[in-house]
Amino acid sequence: MKRTVLLDVVGLSGRLLAGPHLPRLSAFARAHHQARIRPALPAVTCTAQATYLTGMPPAQHGIVANGWYDRALAEHHFWKQSSHLVQGVQLWETLRREQPGATCAKLFWWFNMYSSADYAVTPRPLYLADGRKVFDIYTTPMGLREELKAALGAFPFPAFWGPAAGLPSSAWIAACARWIEERHQPALSLVYLPHLDYSLQRLGPDDPAVVAELAALDRLVGELLDGYAARDVRVLVLSEYAITAVRRPIHLNRVLRAHDWLTLKVELGRELLDCGASRAFALADHQVAHVYVASPGHRAAVRALLEQTPGVAQVLGPEELAAQHLNHARAGDLLVLAEPDAWFTYYYWDDDRRAPDFARTVDIHRKYGYDPAELFLDPRHPCPRLAIAAKLLARRLGCRALLDVIPLEASLVRGSHGVVPPDPADWPVLIAPLPDLPPQLEATAVHDQLLAACRQT
Repeated sequence: MKRTVLLDVVGLSGRLLAGPHLPRLSAFARAHHQARIRPALPAVTCTAQATYLTGMPPAQHGIVANGWYDRALAEHHFWKQSSHLVQGVQLWETLRREQPGATCAKLFWWFNMYSSADYAVTPRPLYLADGRKVFDIYTTPMGLREELKAALGAFPFPAFWGPAAGLPSSAWIAACARWIEERHQPALSLVYLPHLDYSLQRLGPDDPAVVAELAALDRLVGELLDGYAARDVRVLVLSEYAITAVRRPIHLNRVLRAHDWLTLKVELGRELLDCGASRAFALADHQVAHVYVASPGHRAAVRALLEQTPGVAQVLGPEELAAQHLNHARAGDLLVLAEPDAWFTYYYWDDDRRAPDFARTVDIHRKYGYDPAELFLDPRHPCPRLAIAAKLLARRLGCRALLDVIPLEASLVRGSHGVVPPDPADWPVLIAPLPDLPPQLEATAVHDQLLAACRQT
């Protein structure tokens, strides 16, 4: 096989490619063949990647969202990284069976810990016993971590997620990809560039300020394309979803709370959602939410309540989940889909003074769903950056300090994803050197197209 790179440009759509602000990517698309991808449901990172890499729907590979509720542990889990969670044979494993010795580098694609890839790099903080979180990466082989940090410097973790998220994280990943290519020449490289995710969620796709972010990402991609071309490496470009404009945050757990479906526990004056004791609760994930109902007898009542909630487009029950190939044990009893201009928060408190302490921090694991407000600094804070500097200094001196600078204003968010956009121009894309590439693909069909491209000599 000819050595191949799968470049995941997050948020890339046909609409963006048709515009004037991505000249290198647009030229690359014109020189190859392009397909619109009807996104997986839910159209979120973990589900999309697992679908592409296995060719299976969520009912089979098990990745029903970016997170789900473990009924046995009575705990929610978001953004877990073990590759063992993906229930299926993945792309590089199939290639390796066909061509023994074919190596794979998996760079910042998700479920990247303990995978069978030969080279893996993924974000992974160190959680110390004194409560500190130290930014770092996890690699396979283990010694690769120190080699990369010595060559490239520390991974700019604050630029990967949070209020400071921006181009430096994608630039570091691109540099990492070049470093791996120069030293190891993998047969297959999977490279993840998240940059557009940040600006499109913060600003929305129609904000004029997005133009500069598109241009910056396009230059970075252009440099990668040139580098791989010089080394005679084939490049395919794809995306997981496109981000569309939203204006309405919908608080499903507050609706459930108002009708006594939630159970809350008060700890040190703050309210925590007690999932195990709740009769029904929602785990929000962008424009979708899995709703877990303790008793099957209550499912119809919860569904009727949610269907009447403004901003909800549809509620899928067991039969609809099976029809959408989402009937997996990890999935909720109901799946709620937002209207195109709406998205779901995890918020459940009625008084911001009672919100949990982690609500105002960047904490992707403890929250009961995805929180794009983590991309912002609280606009009501008089000097948030000064406060961050002071608290970081306190931490260095051995003191505990809570970085509570994230707003509780969901209305700040202007872009989202998760449902299938009504206009195919807002679907993700695949750009590949495949003459027989159809103009439109189901997400489950992407795997075979990737495999076909990798098999080309």
